[in-house]
Amino acid sequence: MLLSWLKPLAASILRLLLSNLSWSRAFTSANPTPPRYLPAPTQSKDHNHDNNEIFLSLIPHGAWDSHMHIIDPVNYSLAADAQYTPNPHLLPSALSFKNSVNTQNIVIVQPSIYGNDNSCLLSALTTLGPSRSRGVVTFETNNITTSTLRKYHALGVRGVRINLQSVGASADPVELASTLHQYADIIRPLGWVLQLYVPLETAIVLEDIVPDLNVRVCFDHFGSPDLTLAPKGSRDPYAIPGFRSLVNLLEQGSTFVKMSAPYRLSNATGWSDLEPIGRELLRVAGMKRVVFASDWPHTRFEDLDIRPFYKIVMEWCNWDKRMIDRVFKGNAEDLWDVDCEK
Repeated sequence: MLLSWLKPLAASILRLLLSNLSWSRAFTSANPTPPRYLPAPTQSKDHNHDNNEIFLSLIPHGAWDSHMHIIDPVNYSLAADAQYTPNPHLLPSALSFKNSVNTQNIVIVQPSIYGNDNSCLLSALTTLGPSRSRGVVTFETNNITTSTLRKYHALGVRGVRINLQSVGASADPVELASTLHQYADIIRPLGWVLQLYVPLETAIVLEDIVPDLNVRVCFDHFGSPDLTLAPKGSRDPYAIPGFRSLVNLLEQGSTFVKMSAPYRLSNATGWSDLEPIGRELLRVAGMKRVVFASDWPHTRFEDLDIRPFYKIVMEWCNWDKRMIDRVFKGNAEDLWDVDCEK
């Protein structure tokens, strides 16, 4: 009797449980919630961090960054005619950056905002020592002494910079030739580099001047091409005024070019319009006379993440380890007089 009464009750309870279970499944399906152990993905500035680590590992040990600036406007006054007022970018920050990109050695270049006062640069070189740094200074040819040059050399200075681009200056061919010969005569006994930051079209004139200087010459920032001067839609780097002259100089053997500061030349995503220039420079001179540089701290572009540019240059090298080693290390050692001191 009792058993016959319990059976209908159990069946009713089972039907109720099944009904509630079906409703619960339907509600869950309509209102899904992610499991607690799978947080929603987030996007960050460094969302390609893992990829960065992979390609940064390809940078050879002993690599050189051939163009960085140290800026300390608190302790070292800017030139009266400085074109802009930068934030401080001190040596500890520079060293932190170079360590983050697997680079051991740096070249500190005098920025235009300090004019011919090299005090900030020389202070950094004194701290670093010549075994892991080089410097590129500025000076007037009529206001420099042999003893000062020797002092600079002992600290690691290996070049003088002529900067017409940052200050918007220009020079006629005769004046330019005279100026370059004066600098070349001064630095030749020291084996220094004549570093040029000039518009690329200037290379047309320089093609006849540089071979007679008898010093190494290095062009900043891809040679500083004006991409707007190329025919619309053209991907031919030789259509840009001055590019063929730059290539001719590279092939002659005493001229180098820095692969640096793409953001100063291009607004394209991934600086894609620089690719034909970059690949052709590497084809012509990548194994001997192209050097990589970060242009840290990217003055007037300070929030830029330059690490993708490292990967881009490696892609332009077609991931050829031998060429990557030359562009990031070996060519810089040749340019900055490093091999003879090993």
